[in-house]
Amino acid sequence: MITRFFKKIYKFIDKYIVVPISRAIYYLSKKFKKNQGKLDKILNRPNFLIYLSLIIAVGLFLLIDSKVISLVETEAEVITNVPVVVNYNEEAYVVEGVPETVDITITGRKSDIYLAKQLGEYEVILDLSDYKPGDTPYKVYFTYSKSIDSLSYQLSPEYVQVTIKNKESQVKSIDYDLLNIDALDSRLSVESVTLNQSEVVVKGGSDALDAIASVKALIDLEEQEFTEAGTYDIDNIALVAYDSNGNRLDNVEIVPNTISATIVLDSYSKTVPLTVQTTGDLVTGKAIASILINNTSSYSITIYGDESELENIENIPVTIDVSGMGNESTKTYRVNIRKPNGVRDMSTDSVEITATFGDEEQKTITLTSNFAQRNIGSGLTANPISGQEISVQVKGVASVIEKIDAEDIQAYIDLEGLSAGDHEVEVKIDNNNPLVSYVVSNTLRIRITEN
Repeated sequence: MITRFFKKIYKFIDKYIVVPISRAIYYLSKKFKKNQGKLDKILNRPNFLIYLSLIIAVGLFLLIDSKVISLVETEAEVITNVPVVVNYNEEAYVVEGVPETVDITITGRKSDIYLAKQLGEYEVILDLSDYKPGDTPYKVYFTYSKSIDSLSYQLSPEYVQVTIKNKESQVKSIDYDLLNIDALDSRLSVESVTLNQSEVVVKGGSDALDAIASVKALIDLEEQEFTEAGTYDIDNIALVAYDSNGNRLDNVEIVPNTISATIVLDSYSKTVPLTVQTTGDLVTGKAIASILINNTSSYSITIYGDESELENIENIPVTIDVSGMGNESTKTYRVNIRKPNGVRDMSTDSVEITATFGDEEQKTITLTSNFAQRNIGSGLTANPISGQEISVQVKGVASVIEKIDAEDIQAYIDLEGLSAGDHEVEVKIDNNNPLVSYVVSNTLRIRITEN
């Protein structure tokens, strides 16, 4: 850049000073031929051109320095995100309406702009030391320092409307939120979290304090290196205040602004069986003779997660489509296991299911009692009217249905919406066995009475 600068100076001197002067001297020498000898003697002196160049250079420097001549065009550049320093009594007052940063546009010669950027000395100040609290906003201008006096500086914005309020304080209870819980090892779960304190002091204007709905410690699990179950102490946990809509409040001060916590991680697991369900219809006259999961008749997997989430999971279902099956003797499926809600990890995520098919047989089983009742209204009692039998057709391959008797059939009646009186209801059967199907031939008459 310096080389280009001096080249421009050289071209300027040559074009606008040396050439015109040479022409003028040549013109004068022709004009005054009688003095030609004296002029030649002056020009031929060794020191004359040195002195002339020195005089021209000094004159050119003075012209450029006084900005009579500008070698570089005027330019403008914006310096963004310049921090604002606010001077006020931070212990007693709260200031609202002050931006964190402003932009500065500097205008002038490119060389001066370059020097100003290299210095990087930008300080924007909002001086509120002489202002007092009040309900009416103050219009206050920013002040700033100029690193290069030859440049023009323009702030955006030039001023702000600020409100100054007395600082108040309240004691607030604190809770915690776990962030990025998915970043935790899939076989680990959070058993407990204990904060080192339950309350903090929150300071701010009265309106800001009234807007606080909760103060929470944000525990980011992604920032920690949890590799195994155990107890961990975490420091410097940020505290954040929220309003009733879950919006973060930045106009309040929390003392202290960080706390510590102890987090206990566990690796809770549970072993549950896989149950096979079917969708679609087999070829007429065919039934499923057997189902093997990974070549075993009973297959279980281990699931991981929070104990409270896993305690209600008794099995995990997987589904195979048997539409149009039955003519071939076997069918093998590769099935992905869908992870239930609350389960963070499983010992396996897929299994191989082999279904064999055979000829469908059927037999009839008569039910006379043990009908479970569901959804009966409050204050009502239901009883079957005596002397009734319910016929159930059991369908499947012979080797399967011959082992089924009445005690194996879980029959129930749904009484939802029924009032006192005599009713005829369908008998339904809970069937979790994909090897058999049930068909109920008739209905059950019941009598509902008020207690």
